[in-house]
Amino acid sequence: MAFLFLGFSLEKISPRLQEKLNNAVQSTFEVEAFELQHVAVAETINTKTTVELGQENLFRIIKGDEFIGYAYLGEAPSMKNVFDYVVLFNPDLSIKKSKVLIYREDYGRQIGSQRWLKQFIGKKSGDSVTYGEDVDAIAGATISAKSMTNAVDEVLSSMEILNEAKIL
Repeated sequence: MAFLFLGFSLEKISPRLQEKLNNAVQSTFEVEAFELQHVAVAETINTKTTVELGQENLFRIIKGDEFIGYAYLGEAPSMKNVFDYVVLFNPDLSIKKSKVLIYREDYGRQIGSQRWLKQFIGKKSGDSVTYGEDVDAIAGATISAKSMTNAVDEVLSSMEILNEAKIL
């Protein structure tokens, strides 16, 4: 398997998280070789978004010469810790897949289930999602499920701001 990771430094992403991100991109977009290109966001635009986009967390996914989507890498709070997640977007800014990459708690792991996460698929930038209304609740994972839902909602809102600013 060949991976290309040109265009951004790995300083802020741990090797374990990088590997999980690579696997998520590879399996979701069915590619072996790809490049992640960091999307730079000016501070003036970043202040308008609900998620932090000034770090190495938003990428264009390139396969050869073809643009195939975006990846947003985020961190959200769970009961006592945080978890890492990725939201993968189609070129039209609809969610192709969301995935919990690293979960650090003993309880609430149900949010990593694709059965639950598939509720986000197809949501587009500018759409909103609300826990308990648009997204089903999970017994035993209430805090993490709410947190993941809020995180995806904020990413969708932020992607819309970037789209309107012609950054995407």
